[in-house]
Amino acid sequence: MDTIDLNKLDLSDRGLVLVPDAELTRLLELALEEDGVPRGDISSLSIVPDGRDVVADFVTRDAGVLGGMGLLVRASQLPPLAGRVRVEASVADGQPISPGQTIGRLHGAWRDVLTLERTLLNFLSQLCGVATRTARFVAIAGGGVLVTDSRKTTPGLRRFEKYAVACGGAYLHRLGLDDAVMYKDNHLAAVPPDELGAQLADAIRRARADRSLRFTCVEVDRLDQLDVVLGLDAGLVDLVLLDNMDVETLREAVSRRDAGGSRIQLEASGGVTLETIAAIATTGVERIAVGSMTHGATWLDIGLDISPEDARD
Repeated sequence: MDTIDLNKLDLSDRGLVLVPDAELTRLLELALEEDGVPRGDISSLSIVPDGRDVVADFVTRDAGVLGGMGLLVRASQLPPLAGRVRVEASVADGQPISPGQTIGRLHGAWRDVLTLERTLLNFLSQLCGVATRTARFVAIAGGGVLVTDSRKTTPGLRRFEKYAVACGGAYLHRLGLDDAVMYKDNHLAAVPPDELGAQLADAIRRARADRSLRFTCVEVDRLDQLDVVLGLDAGLVDLVLLDNMDVETLREAVSRRDAGGSRIQLEASGGVTLETIAAIATTGVERIAVGSMTHGATWLDIGLDISPEDARD
């Protein structure tokens, strides 16, 4: 699975690969245990009639981009939700949503719907927040550059948040430490400058010897380091991450790469904001990494409106 190019899959298939059924079940069990569900929802059990079914509408209070509803639909077909509730999507993931819009429905016994309400809303609100923020970055950057995510994700939720990034239209970076090589400044801190090229070449060959990699990447924060990487044998390095360089330095990095005829892609990274990404996109880099699509996202306000099923049209 680690060598699958997720970015070539359609959104639905990316969801299946990123978040398989076992991962969905794991998260649900953890979240329900955290909320005390196995020990009983005291409020619902003490006041809500047993045996009465309802249909609840997921209604967004904010404008944004939908992310995660497809996962909820699948989750409702898996333990521990199967047989208790059913989620029906009214809008597809990746589509824009507006305040007051019904984006899905939750069918089930009234008690079960109330018990699961907050867990499902937390999940959906967070992923919609990531998808919405991602879509803003992608729109501002324009179509000439790939906006990519990072590993700056909530512990335990990386694959879910990366799915939300895909819903927002961005390009997925590495999943973890085991599917691609990325040598960053702390990896190279003890390498003498005159040995950088040789040590990188040896390390990349060792890394490729026993596994298939999605890509190899080297982080640089100075142009002289970039020159060393550009001088390595063709094919060793796929991507250079240009860390915390200003716009003019990024342009110079692109110029040096192009002058040598290298096919290495360049990725700008470090403190990219909604205010700066447009200028960065004009420098000629192929990619812009934005960690704040995940760690800086604000949850969308989504509610669950309940009415008895026998009172519905």
